Order: sequence, then structure tokens, then C-alpha cells
Amino acid sequence: MKFENLLSEVREANLSYLMLARQMIVEDKAEASFRLGIDTELADMIASLSSGQLLKIASSNMLMCRFRFDDRIVWDLITSHSKERETGMGSVHAAILLGSRELETLQ
Repeated sequence: MKFENLLSEVREANLSYLMLARQMIVEDKAEASFRLGIDTELADMIASLSSGQLLKIASSNMLMCRFRFDDRIVWDLITSHSKERETGMGSVHAAILLGSRELETLQ
């Protein structure tokens, strides 16, 4: 992939992410803040952005979103193909771990 194509993909991902984030925040700010891993101040700022501002921010060559979990345990739970995964318990356990981290950052 050429560098210009890569930058174009990053900008497209940024715009998609910001548009989704704004829509989620408008619909339910508390849930969006939790799911996006952002505080309510940032959620308010994103919700207040105009379409022009969204486009300007999205045109950055830096990816706006990032992986929120960096623990091997969480990745193992999410990608597990074991019996635990079939029952959905791996996803539940991962959600509990991620949720508790969000609470720690809010306190």
C-alpha cells in the first residue's frame, strides 16, 4: 500500500469514527462515554462539533481511535475459541474486566 493510500485510509477511518462517536453520544452520552472510553467532557466536545470541524479533525494523518485493551488476558478472552467462548462467557468476562478499568479511570 502506498503512503498516500494509507493516509487516505486513515482519514476515512477518522471520519467514520468521529461520525459514529457523535451519533452514539447524541443518542446516549453515558453509554457512549463508556463504550468509547472517553470522559463526559470530551463527549460533550465531540457532540458539539460542526460537520466542518469534524472533517477538519478527520483529515489528520494521525489515527483518532486506538485499541483500548492492551492486556493479553483480555485479548485471549475475546479471541478464545474454547467452550467458554461458545457460551459467551469469555466475552462477558472481558466486558467485566474492561468495565472495571473504566470505573477506575473515572474515580
